[in-house]
Amino acid sequence: QVQLVESGGGLVQPGGSLRLSCAASGFDFKYFAIGWFRQAPGKEREGVSCIDSSRGITYYADSVEDRFTISADNAKHTVYLQMNTLKPEDTATYYCAAVFRGPCPVVVSMRSQTALNGMDYWGKGTLVTVSS
Repeated sequence: QVQLVESGGGLVQPGGSLRLSCAASGFDFKYFAIGWFRQAPGKEREGVSCIDSSRGITYYADSVEDRFTISADNAKHTVYLQMNTLKPEDTATYYCAAVFRGPCPVVVSMRSQTALNGMDYWGKGTLVTVSS
């Protein structure tokens, strides 16, 4: 059974940090690109970051470049998103998703229904709230 389980969300003050985790099971991790997406209330789902561990590729949306870092522990089948210098506009539910051999620039460019249709597997999300 395929599962993607996110964790690590919570409430943080502006300027603070959080690390999200995405634990994957039920599929061959090394053949998939793993993306992080987010959806704020009333807004479309958008790509944030992506990692293709087998090719050593990471990719970021412009809005999070230099603040977020994606990494993977292949032995644990887990992908992390380290989020620093958080801003109120980063408030959203964060989802991880996997796509077979997906090119990361395409993954990060996906929005809304395109993202839902384009990724093979989705987690249920974890809420990040950035507020003072």
